[in-house]
Amino acid sequence: MDRKLDVVALAGILFLLIHTASAYAQNHARADIKNAEGKSIGTASLRETKDGVVITANIKGLPQGLHAFHFHSIGKCEGPAFTSAGPHFNPMNKKHGLKNPAGPHAGDLPDMYVEKNGMGRYEVLADSITLGSGETSIFDADGTAIIIHFTADDNVTDPAGNSGDRIACGVITRAAAKTK
Repeated sequence: MDRKLDVVALAGILFLLIHTASAYAQNHARADIKNAEGKSIGTASLRETKDGVVITANIKGLPQGLHAFHFHSIGKCEGPAFTSAGPHFNPMNKKHGLKNPAGPHAGDLPDMYVEKNGMGRYEVLADSITLGSGETSIFDADGTAIIIHFTADDNVTDPAGNSGDRIACGVITRAAAKTK
């Protein structure tokens, strides 16, 4: 009889581990960000919360200053120009810009600042996207990419805020389940 209880307890623990790992993968995503030469220059992690998606990125090797940071509508990063990532992620068909009264695109995000040493740390809450399902999910049929532009976003000019060339790109993928 004790053996049956052990098997039932083990099955319960296994179910919880699988369920927890699956929930983690559902609520977390990541991107390996590469420059035009295909060299990895950092990573971004995305985590779904009740208020939106928290995006955290650590980047190195970019020019000092403000750089536009956007979600683009196709999860493809073919260098050197990264045009394969398509336009901004915009499932609600809005105009570009965080300051645009007819906007913003769901993919419009605040600029990222890069220090003199080429290092940039970025953290922002995006309430216009989801890692789950639905119209604003970045996990649609063709995926989504993160693009970093050469200059700052003016936050009003359609379609991309006069933010210059695309200088880095990362395809967003579901994070692997964490194990303890």
